[in-house]
Amino acid sequence: MVFPGKHSPKELYVRRNGSRCLRQEVAAASSGIGCLSTGDRMWGLVKCVLGGDDMNSLEQAEDLKAFERRLTEYISCLQPATGRWRMLLIVVSVCTATGAWNWLIDPETQKVSFFTSLWNHPFFTISCITLIGLFFAGIHKRVVAPSIIAARCRTVLAEYNMSCDDTGKLILKPRPHVQ
Repeated sequence: MVFPGKHSPKELYVRRNGSRCLRQEVAAASSGIGCLSTGDRMWGLVKCVLGGDDMNSLEQAEDLKAFERRLTEYISCLQPATGRWRMLLIVVSVCTATGAWNWLIDPETQKVSFFTSLWNHPFFTISCITLIGLFFAGIHKRVVAPSIIAARCRTVLAEYNMSCDDTGKLILKPRPHVQ
């Protein structure tokens, strides 16, 4: 299982905080249970951090801080790659639009068959095939990866009257008053 950054998840979690919940998360992450999605692993960690029976408030606060640090680190590690994917998508989209404009204003396009007109405009053809290939490769998910992670975390954290911003910082909401 590969995480962004220089260290394995075991090194990051154990080095930052040796608490029981983080050790359980490390054990689950490094035991070959690689079929769990990021949301499932995060759900397990949040349940452990917030729902521990034998944890006092100091341990819970330490675990929440460690969870917040890991989440912000994970999202910040995604930012450079996300920026590169966005730039690639912009460049290929502009190339496709420019090629399409040249293809449409060419008077020969109306006189010849569709495949001949594509053969006469290789810039448009190659850029269009590249754009389609990028979408099949999942670029539409990669350009918004940090937002997807943050949204999934918000969904999980909502059960505990918490949320997080787009950078991964935790937001504690007031507890609802039960009467």
